[in-house]
Amino acid sequence: MAIITLTTDFGEKDHFAGATKGAIYSELPDVKIVDISHSVSPFNVPEAAYIIQNAYSSFPKGTIHLIGIDSELNPENKHIAIYLDEHYFICANNGIMSMICAEIAPEKIVEINIHDRIATSFPVLDVFVHVACHIARGGTLEVIGKVIDTIKPITNLIPFVNDDKNQIIGSVIYIDNYGNVITNIKRKFFESVRRTRDFEVFARSYKFNIIYDRYCDIVNFETPEDKRQDQGRRMAVFNSSGYLEIAVFRGDTKSVGSASSLLGLKLFDTITVNFEPLQTLLRKE
Repeated sequence: MAIITLTTDFGEKDHFAGATKGAIYSELPDVKIVDISHSVSPFNVPEAAYIIQNAYSSFPKGTIHLIGIDSELNPENKHIAIYLDEHYFICANNGIMSMICAEIAPEKIVEINIHDRIATSFPVLDVFVHVACHIARGGTLEVIGKVIDTIKPITNLIPFVNDDKNQIIGSVIYIDNYGNVITNIKRKFFESVRRTRDFEVFARSYKFNIIYDRYCDIVNFETPEDKRQDQGRRMAVFNSSGYLEIAVFRGDTKSVGSASSLLGLKLFDTITVNFEPLQTLLRKE
């Protein structure tokens, strides 16, 4: 049985998500549809890229991922289908796939060219659904598009490193349901610049000298439970996806607050990491 996932900014109030599912079932009654998220912030390409990058690999090989974010067709926003890591992705060529493609090279990319055969003002419902069902039936990408070599990148996806290699300037790319703030600084990138040096992470006026591996690492379990005051503590952590995250331990926007609310951090805000000078490291070595 084919699996088609949906990641959109449609929300839950309007008819768009339900209509898309109905159109898929009308073509393929036996298909399995899985909602990854319909709560992506409207037109937020980096947010959608982060979600799909961290969700797709949990699905079986051959899964078809339909991504409906900023998908209106225009000369600067064409539609593409990609075969990558034995998964299929259907989306607009607006940078959504560049986060995944930065780490895994696509095996095939086609620019979808069937629009003249389908009258539509809602491409996710019409064009994307048709392409997804074509693939689910075993159809090839070449039938629905022309092969291309590159896709559009997301601006500022890669953090900036200064010439002296003692500073990383990253940005907030996602804020999760707990209000935790995820940056575009991945652990592997961080360590490649760090080279064992001491560091300081700056998020607005807050400074962090430790990056934890798990949220609970901030807790001193030798302290009696009734004397701990860990809930609401600010922390930096490498999250389960390997990204540097600014968090609040057991954060809750309705009680102790969250990293986003307490630190005033929003999407695309700057997060800076300062390292001791390389000369200091060389003297230590």
